[in-house]
Amino acid sequence: MAQDLIAPSILSADFARLGEEVDNVLAAGADIVHFDVMDNHYVPNLTIGPLVCEALRKHGVTAPIDVHLMVKPVDRIVADFAAAGATYITFHPEASEHIDRTLQLIRNEGCRGGLVFNPATPLTYLEYVIDKLDMILLMSVNPGFGGQSFIPSALDKLRQVRQMIDASGREIRLEIDGGVKVDNIAEIKAAGADTFVSGSGIFGHRRAEDPNRYDTIIKQMRAALAGVNR
Repeated sequence: MAQDLIAPSILSADFARLGEEVDNVLAAGADIVHFDVMDNHYVPNLTIGPLVCEALRKHGVTAPIDVHLMVKPVDRIVADFAAAGATYITFHPEASEHIDRTLQLIRNEGCRGGLVFNPATPLTYLEYVIDKLDMILLMSVNPGFGGQSFIPSALDKLRQVRQMIDASGREIRLEIDGGVKVDNIAEIKAAGADTFVSGSGIFGHRRAEDPNRYDTIIKQMRAALAGVNR
């Protein structure tokens, strides 16, 4: 069984001191840095690009960086993020003209690749490319903004994808993103997820006067996950 990984989404961090924020959540026990890239085209928001990813690496961040591309087209920017230090690069199938080619491009650049499915995106793409995936990310909100509420139908979708991964016999991480908090993370794990993106659910507990401000919330998430036998 894959290790449970907690992936704080820096979309909800304090960008005025992003390096410090990332250092603090990793020191508090987080595993992966989730990096949301929005282009004001595929989604109605504009966030950050490869230079910020590179800056985090130069700052000294050695943890895996999980780059979620909400951009269209995809291929042009893959090499830039690979050079900037991305570990995983995931993208939405609707944003690529040739999904198989984009996945090959990500791997050729030395990164692990994955597909992202919006709440209403069908899973049929997996029938053709599951052998090329290192990660499957299910959105439990509609992409574009942080702080949204978890969409319950994502649980059924998680169960379907978990069955597909198990049947494939491959080591593919199953990630969930959107509205993940202490009070629902156990139910999400029970449905099949092993990688948990949380933005406001973690960074929303920011208290500038407390240097250990993220320890408590991440420990609570770990305890909730430990209580689930999948």
